[in-house]
Amino acid sequence: MSFKAVLKTIWFLALLFVMLYVGLNNPDPINFHFPIAGTTAKEPLRASAALIFFGMFATGVFAGMALHTGGGSKRKAGKE
Repeated sequence: MSFKAVLKTIWFLALLFVMLYVGLNNPDPINFHFPIAGTTAKEPLRASAALIFFGMFATGVFAGMALHTGGGSKRKAGKE
């Protein structure tokens, strides 16, 4: 395993720890307003702050994964 992979794993685990720490200290329900969904959802989403924080974190992880692993075509070495 390369040093870069170990460093990325440690960084990801640190982010997960921060998410867990914030979630443990914010168990109260909150109102979450998402302005773009204002036309479809009139009522705010009422859920635990930890669940909303996890949802936003997971959305960011999946978006980053999708951008990082994009399905672009690879160029062959002989053709440019």
